[in-house]
Amino acid sequence: MRSESASRGPISTVASIWAWFVLGVTVILAVPVVAVIRLVTAPFDRGAYLAGFAFRKVAVVHQRLNPLWRFRVEGSVPTDPRRPYVVVANHESFVDILLISHLPMEMKWVSKSTFFKIPLVGWLMWLARDIKLVRGAEGGGAHVYRESRERLDCRVSVMLFPEGTRSATGELGEFKDGAFRIAINAGAPILPLAVHGTRTALVKHDWRFGRSTATVRVLDPIPTEGLTTADVDDLRERVRAMIDGARHDLAASGA
Repeated sequence: MRSESASRGPISTVASIWAWFVLGVTVILAVPVVAVIRLVTAPFDRGAYLAGFAFRKVAVVHQRLNPLWRFRVEGSVPTDPRRPYVVVANHESFVDILLISHLPMEMKWVSKSTFFKIPLVGWLMWLARDIKLVRGAEGGGAHVYRESRERLDCRVSVMLFPEGTRSATGELGEFKDGAFRIAINAGAPILPLAVHGTRTALVKHDWRFGRSTATVRVLDPIPTEGLTTADVDDLRERVRAMIDGARHDLAASGA
């Protein structure tokens, strides 16, 4: 049986070169735009909502100019974009980030410190006030909790992948507690997202993009008022079951 990588022909290669070029140009153009927005709005927008919202549009522009990808948003997107949520999703691929960025609301991403070191992209993440996760560092977890709470207090949502890393098998991994502890401690509702179809968009260890029709489905938010840390396990498993069910539904429907 041929691998996905081996089955990609010259059309995929040419389209991928174009898509990487578009992504690079869009990122370069975004840096001064986001920097100006952040500079102008900093006195009244401590959460960098507008700067982050502009940054995420890089993903929207790139997808529209990438002939290999088709992205869709399903479900009921919150009507008030400044109602802060702790947003959680399953993690199929790096492309999940680009797909979820199509939601018409800004959220601060909890991301590995290595992403902040990427030229231009890291600058944009810093301008957007995304949250740096330094794995293995002493106090790294406390830093994420503190920064997440600060963004939520600024009426900006926070986004985490509770699996912690991309699924290697396509099956949903176990969820970690962090996102649910943040939500309970802040009294912020959980907003679950189900992602399907991004695994083929960018295969690991292959620079070429693949054909993908991917969907992010927004599920019903779950309130956390009145919950305590004793409820973390139940909340975590409830959200995981919701996302897993939606994933299977999307797969069965061919979305």
